Amino acid sequence: MSIIEKQPILYIVIPCYNEQEVLPITAPMFLKKINDLSAAGKISADSRVLFVNDGSKDRTWEIICDLAKSDPHYLGICQSRNRGHQNAVLAGLMEAKDRCDITISIDCDGQDDINAMDAMVDAYRDEGCEVVYGVRSKRDTDTFFKRFSAECFYKLLNAMGAEVVYNHADYRLMSARVLNEFANFKEVNLFLRGMVPLVGFKSTSVAYERHERIAGESHYPLSKMLALAFDGITSLSVKPIRFITGFGVIVALISFIGVIWAIVQAFLGHTVSGWASMTSIICFVSGVQLICLGVIGEYIGKIYMETKQRPRYIISERTWEQEPKD
Repeated sequence: MSIIEKQPILYIVIPCYNEQEVLPITAPMFLKKINDLSAAGKISADSRVLFVNDGSKDRTWEIICDLAKSDPHYLGICQSRNRGHQNAVLAGLMEAKDRCDITISIDCDGQDDINAMDAMVDAYRDEGCEVVYGVRSKRDTDTFFKRFSAECFYKLLNAMGAEVVYNHADYRLMSARVLNEFANFKEVNLFLRGMVPLVGFKSTSVAYERHERIAGESHYPLSKMLALAFDGITSLSVKPIRFITGFGVIVALISFIGVIWAIVQAFLGHTVSGWASMTSIICFVSGVQLICLGVIGEYIGKIYMETKQRPRYIISERTWEQEPKD
């Protein structure tokens, strides 16, 4: 017997940045999935596809507006400027949380298997799971370098203390109940795949195969992946600072032993001029100090940004009329 008796309203939240090539192809796929789930009695007919334009420079927003005019199941919001993938997903989730029972966030490129949504909705309805993570079962379509770097990415995050689900990106189902609690997380530096597990509630995972991008080019090169990993670590963990502390203690002990050794050698009359060794030691310690200052500075920079409490997203346009204020 189903735990959730009523048909939940589902909003599929899709961040878009310069997706004019792929959007006309994948948009009908998302609409078909909404209609299929509704016809099967798994979700309400009031469910919607919500596109979030993240300050695209091409015709993405124009296409979203045309889609919204062609079918009421399409909705769209436009950010005032490009704020990044994580902020775009957050904007869509926060916009949808008071309008639906569940959301599923997914990228626009068609690489994530849309049919996994069926299992996600079933886990919510039949098992009462408030969060359902989409987990990639294999990465056969990825290059060796991308597959290797992605696996290292997740292992590094877990090693540094960031609680993330292995091989999970931002394809997940979240209930309105979870979203309402998640709205209390006020961080400016966002790393959603590490923040969502912190909310808690009953959760599970659904495995799916990742496909090749249907059209267009990827907007997540190695540089952005590295930046995301660093943001995830420094936003959710203090292990790097603890590592620096431990490393500093080790270097200090070695230096202390070196000083004792130098004094003993001086008393024994074994000292000789050692310009090269002294220069090497100075360069090594100086390098360590600069690295440590850089990591600590990254944390201080994030503290600085958090204290400003700037808005994480600003919506400039919607494809529907806003309700008038009382």
